[in-house]
Amino acid sequence: MLVFFEQRLAFLATPKTGSTAIAAALESLAAVSIQRPPLLKHTTVHRYRRFIGPFLEAASKDSFTVVALMREPRDWLGSWYRFRQREETEAGKSTRGMSFDDFVRAWCQDQRPDFADVGSQGKFLRPRQGAGVDRLFRYEAIGSFVHFLEERLGCEIILPRLNVSPPGALELSAETETLLREVAAEDFALYRTLTG
Repeated sequence: MLVFFEQRLAFLATPKTGSTAIAAALESLAAVSIQRPPLLKHTTVHRYRRFIGPFLEAASKDSFTVVALMREPRDWLGSWYRFRQREETEAGKSTRGMSFDDFVRAWCQDQRPDFADVGSQGKFLRPRQGAGVDRLFRYEAIGSFVHFLEERLGCEIILPRLNVSPPGALELSAETETLLREVAAEDFALYRTLTG
């Protein structure tokens, strides 16, 4: 999470949407940068609106624009699957030796095994009540987000390539694709509302 106090802007780091690269490029400009532990780095909109936002608004006597990125849901799960293929991933969370189809089927279960327990963008980005994210950008059109930041922060931004998942096959059976679209209906619906 990054907070730009003077510009009244808060960036919420949705997991697997380039947040490490964004932090590397912009951390020096931020008044607050939370990069560790992951629970705090990836503060949800609900936690931001309940705890952090009220404090910032009380301190500044002004409102903040809350922004975030969202990745196409199937691609987002593909990034998690590939990320957890790395050799250094601990055994219980590793996806080595399994297909993407198996990973997605595990993610679709009510009780997800550790390797598939990666949350949901819908739960991360939607508040339980009240206001959500003010501006939500498509990860696949990250140039629009960068342009927004350049205008808001008044500087050129060049994002490095960091924390990139290794390549891997991401085929799904028609049956698993249908299951995914049912289980992740909220994520797909939210993603369809984004224009760029």
